[in-house]
Amino acid sequence: MNYISTRGQVEPVKFQDAVLMGLADDGGLIVPESIPDIADKLDEWSKLDYPQLAFEIIRLFVSDMPDDDLKSLVDKTYGPAFDGGVAPVAEVGGLFVQELWHGPTLAFKDVALQFLGNLFEYILANRGGRLTILGATSGDTGSAAIYGVRGRAGIDIFVMHPAGRVSPIQERQMTTVADANVHNIAVEGTFDDCQNIMKALAGDLEFKRQYSLGAVNSVNWARVLAQIVYYFHGFFEMQKRTGAESIRVAVPTGNFGDVLAGWYAIQMGLPISQLVLATNENDILTRFFSTGEYSTAEVYETLSPSMDIQVASNFERYLYYKVGCDAEILRRLMDGFGETGSLRVDCGNGGVVDPVFVAALARQEEVLETIGKYHERYDYVLDPHTAVGVCVAEKLAGPADEPVMCLATAHPAKFPAAIDKATGKKGLATHPAIEAIMEMPTRCQTLPNDKQAIRQFIKQVMDARLAGGGQ
Repeated sequence: MNYISTRGQVEPVKFQDAVLMGLADDGGLIVPESIPDIADKLDEWSKLDYPQLAFEIIRLFVSDMPDDDLKSLVDKTYGPAFDGGVAPVAEVGGLFVQELWHGPTLAFKDVALQFLGNLFEYILANRGGRLTILGATSGDTGSAAIYGVRGRAGIDIFVMHPAGRVSPIQERQMTTVADANVHNIAVEGTFDDCQNIMKALAGDLEFKRQYSLGAVNSVNWARVLAQIVYYFHGFFEMQKRTGAESIRVAVPTGNFGDVLAGWYAIQMGLPISQLVLATNENDILTRFFSTGEYSTAEVYETLSPSMDIQVASNFERYLYYKVGCDAEILRRLMDGFGETGSLRVDCGNGGVVDPVFVAALARQEEVLETIGKYHERYDYVLDPHTAVGVCVAEKLAGPADEPVMCLATAHPAKFPAAIDKATGKKGLATHPAIEAIMEMPTRCQTLPNDKQAIRQFIKQVMDARLAGGGQ
């Protein structure tokens, strides 16, 4: 399996090179040259546990690693780090909820970033050299990435978050990590500003090569690949419980990475009839799948801060397939979007952009109502991001005989203020891992929303680390 760029100006590379490259050197996103068809493997795979299933799926996309090494890496990833299972499915009322928050930072990002951290370590151990990771986070990616690589030899990680725009607990999960290879940056701007800086520095090829710059955001293909697995696992669980031949999956999304993994699973042959895409008031993706227009707007602060995004970093991957894998058309669209903040694609029959997707938004008052209702009726506490997905799933109900699985993206303990407000009760949203960090010292650098300021900070830190023999 080779990998190419959506913008068509990078020579094909193997999996490990794609992982280290992160963002493609031409500014595009890395995608596989082909998508394997696995429809004939579903019966066999339905009998596998999570690590076995992850190995079988990931190995289809990896041609430059011995199977034994990949299996060891996967087994190492999906073991004790996930307390309570990797992606268990709970029945809640008439819906099913796939709990993806059983990893060390209580967020779905752990499923991919624990894998990516082990993968980085494996590659560097075999090739030598160092890696400097630059990430941007709207909340959960940062802590999951940090926990994936903290203390690892040969790796430094710089994580930018928008100052004052992540939850206090999300911020503490990042800034209380004291390992010498972890560097937190609070940027005086929005998540989109952080993401733009990350992409700009990744496009500075001299700087990228000098400091071996890599990515942990879902621009890194390995992130999306690891997330494909839990769609298969969830489908098999749903099939065992309901006997359904196909299901719908509701996905709260901001950066389009989580729901894109579901789209890839469908292309591989998984019987998901529809992806229910759910956004908060930052609804660029809802507007696109409803009208065909992808256009930026103001970034609103909401109760679901990880979704307070206007430019979805994974959207370019989907758009590449939408335009028939034509890199030239894709470049024109993205260049135009960069200039005007807008692009448009033609809708198909009946004005539908893509029958695989239905989309709607959930406003803050609806999110609070959903959290309160599910606690009162079912004694189940939804975090505000998951509540966005559940609310939209209820709005866009499908056939009665087709069950719905909602992806639960974070533990409610990460957002206690929202839970308290929604339920009228204090202390419902707690977790020992959260309580343990509340009195710990923090470490973070606040910098202006300026590419050069971030560049200079990384340079100063890394020059000092390298001069001191930093591991």
